[in-house]
Amino acid sequence: MVQKSLWEETALNVQGCLVHKGFLDDAQQRELLGQVRLVTQMAPLRRYETRSGRKMSVAMSAAGKLGWFSDRKGYRYEAKGPGGDWPDIPEIAQDVWKSVADVGRAPDTCLLNFYCDGARMGMHQDLDEAETVWPVVSISIGDPALFRIGTTLGKSPSKSVWLESGDVAVLTGEARLAWHGVDRIRFGESGLLERGGRINLTLRVAGHRDREQHPE
Repeated sequence: MVQKSLWEETALNVQGCLVHKGFLDDAQQRELLGQVRLVTQMAPLRRYETRSGRKMSVAMSAAGKLGWFSDRKGYRYEAKGPGGDWPDIPEIAQDVWKSVADVGRAPDTCLLNFYCDGARMGMHQDLDEAETVWPVVSISIGDPALFRIGTTLGKSPSKSVWLESGDVAVLTGEARLAWHGVDRIRFGESGLLERGGRINLTLRVAGHRDREQHPE
């Protein structure tokens, strides 16, 4: 991992979201991809339904003690996936969290999103966690994605940045509850995934607070 003093100096600040360009090198990206494939062997990617019954364009899986889940009952975290316990969070993703989250608590969930050609993620706030004081750390591998971030009050005004393979974005502080989404990807550009596409790993603390580990 890149030493903290280095990535702090080079981070882009986009509406309060810190974007660390090229945080993972090519070898680390490929190793992480291998770890992601192990997760999806145990918890296959699937397109969840929204409350209205519409299928999402992004295919999802999860790792950790809790996994994000969606169906007609709503959005929530579950301790069990469709096949049982969720797999462990990939080691490289945990290392990234330790490097950039700057809190004394490990993530208990990692959402895996796979974007194929034409997939997008509408703007939303991350509100399903028991507490929203902990940062959200997002790791991108594969094709570039146009990431849009608004404010805590709404979708606009907004700014956009291309997240490329190996980039890490951190929503923390006032930006933790900012509206954000992915408008589109440049499909097939990166070459990391043989058939194209983008994988996003989003690490969070979803469970209840351990007071001894509460951030300053």
